[in-house]
Amino acid sequence: MEERLQKIIARYGLASRRKAEEMIAARRVRVNGNTAGPGDTADELVDVIEVDGVRLRREPERVYLMLNKPRGYVTTLQDEKGRKTVAELVKDCGVRVYPVGRLDLNSEGLLLMTNDGAFANRLMHPSAAVEKEYLVWLSGYYAGCEETIRKPIEIDGRRTSPAEVSLVKAEGQVALLRITIHEGRNRQIRRLCEQANVTVTRLRRIREGALQLGELGVGRWRPLTAQEMEQLGV
Repeated sequence: MEERLQKIIARYGLASRRKAEEMIAARRVRVNGNTAGPGDTADELVDVIEVDGVRLRREPERVYLMLNKPRGYVTTLQDEKGRKTVAELVKDCGVRVYPVGRLDLNSEGLLLMTNDGAFANRLMHPSAAVEKEYLVWLSGYYAGCEETIRKPIEIDGRRTSPAEVSLVKAEGQVALLRITIHEGRNRQIRRLCEQANVTVTRLRRIREGALQLGELGVGRWRPLTAQEMEQLGV
């Protein structure tokens, strides 16, 4: 649909309508390579509109997704080893989105994905200290190993914060723990368990901040709700 150029320019946030009229009068606007004049119209979906030689482009719609990542998928968009990637699971969302943080190949659960780089960087920055809660299945369990798992360890030259650890259930040497950390360091949960000489057999992230994985099916994704986005400060 054709509209007055000054209205289109104002909608893109470059200037007010009055200022846009002045830009057109100053011969600073072109449509399909031709200098525009006062009163000219254009269709932003069809025509190439330039201001000072720079084409008007809309910012892509910001998309925020929650994925229930299965085991056996790498948290990347491409993999040089040919392994399955989380990008394959969200390819029908309509835009190119990126993982916020990581879950290793054999871990599963809640993974945020977005095309909003500023949001992703803010959420991943250590100062954000976003709580991440996991269900962790163990073999080699023994009473009291929880205390060792809680203790900080050094990863990449920095000490981790103490973890919160509670026992959900245990049957002999097989147990299920609930572990909450405030960072997302490389293989942090698995390393905490290694220091207690217990083995992680399954690891699933069920919460990140106020976001709960809930009943979202394995390998499925959904957009974040308006309430969830508000909780994340989007």
